[in-house]
Amino acid sequence: MTGAQREAAEPMFRKIAIFGVGLIGGSFALALKKAGAVAHIVGVGRSLRSLERAAELGIIDTFSTSPADAVAGADLVLIAAPVAQTGAILAAIRPHLQPGTVVTDAGSTKTDVVAAARAALGDKIACFVPGHPIAGREQNGPDAALVELYVGKKVVLAALPENDPADVERVAQAWRLCGAVIHALSAEEHDKVFAAVSHLPHLLAYALVDDIARKPHADLLFQYAASGFRDFTRIAGSSPEMWRDITLANQPAMLAELDAYLVQLGQLRTLLANRDGAAIEAVYANAQQARHEWISTIEAAEKQSRQGGD
Repeated sequence: MTGAQREAAEPMFRKIAIFGVGLIGGSFALALKKAGAVAHIVGVGRSLRSLERAAELGIIDTFSTSPADAVAGADLVLIAAPVAQTGAILAAIRPHLQPGTVVTDAGSTKTDVVAAARAALGDKIACFVPGHPIAGREQNGPDAALVELYVGKKVVLAALPENDPADVERVAQAWRLCGAVIHALSAEEHDKVFAAVSHLPHLLAYALVDDIARKPHADLLFQYAASGFRDFTRIAGSSPEMWRDITLANQPAMLAELDAYLVQLGQLRTLLANRDGAAIEAVYANAQQARHEWISTIEAAEKQSRQGGD
């Protein structure tokens, strides 16, 4: 089906409620609007100013501060708020969830979210399909939303045993309409993987910038920091609140990865102290090769995704 044909067809969703209309939720809304996949989007959030701005930008059609009004008649509910808020949001909407409404999230951790969902939803847990879009940028808020944010990006669904496969597919199809590629992991697998490749790097970036900023000659250091420092620390520009929640939510896996990294740093320190250039170069060469292979894999996947979209 072409884009024009899809837009001419009846929308897949009559109403979607999005809790959190910033980068993640806002980009989801924009992409589904562009695809002609939703008739009405209502935004919900803590900041009236953000909701008003999202409406001004055309991200949402209306907004509400009432969970009952927001989810009434909704086909799909997306929770795109910091993970620590997930349980409270689910508890607030539980009494108002109607048969056929599917709830999903965009949280960067999953085991804690699943536990919170089970506690909040009880016998309605089957309606909740845990998810995580692997896309983002350091900016946040409605103005950061991008219609193309998810094109070619991965979205992990950590489906529960209680989920109806049709509900999982509905969530998957929504993300596919945003241009995303669907992957499946258990909640436990998800958190171990992302502790290593996402959560730890954020912790390290924050730690490095914080360390530099606290030095008495910080102004001088930042004056000479160039592209390498900028690239390495880009993600330290992300939301501190969000990443605080992620760090604490994934504590066991984060501690394991941090301990392993400290061992690596200790080994490198020993090599440096011993002026063992050959061993240091071997570490650097292994990292270089691994990174080249990783980039090549990403580029090949993106090329295939673009060709598939054509």
